[in-house]
Amino acid sequence: MSLLRAATSDDIPSITRIYADAVLTGTASYELSPPDTAEMLSRYEAIVQQGYPYIVAVDEGGRVVGYAYASAFRTRPAYRWLVEDSIYLAEGARGQGLGKRLLDELVRLSTDLGFRQMAAVIGGASGASVALHKACGFSMVGTMAGTGFKHGNWLDTVFMQRPLGEGTTTSPDPDRYPGTLYRG
Repeated sequence: MSLLRAATSDDIPSITRIYADAVLTGTASYELSPPDTAEMLSRYEAIVQQGYPYIVAVDEGGRVVGYAYASAFRTRPAYRWLVEDSIYLAEGARGQGLGKRLLDELVRLSTDLGFRQMAAVIGGASGASVALHKACGFSMVGTMAGTGFKHGNWLDTVFMQRPLGEGTTTSPDPDRYPGTLYRG
């Protein structure tokens, strides 16, 4: 069984390889060319420096086989209680429940930080990703048709959402600004 832990900058080469495969062969990302390791490190640092959770799954041999992170859905201050999730798995790690473990842990970490909602923006309307998010308590919000063109096809984007903690049943603590607290 894979170990889940906070990502470190040492994990970036493995994360870069996993993401490159997703960019080149999948539709979860609408990027067309995989970013290099320096760009992925810059993205990682921007996320963790703002206090968002960024985790990896490591197999028994110590190899990173998946990663997940939460980040700002939008940058305007009223959105600060809402995070967007991202999850990527190495090809050989798919279909084994690892995505669910990563997403469950990401939900837990984001809830602990005080976030109130999590959004999933599912590129290519992937049936596997929709099923994963449903299994983790997300509800369908909507579908935008033909939002991307990749691999010779028009792709739809699915939006899903789930409440975190008390969700919208209470007001958030105005003195606690999520996104600046998590330090791994």
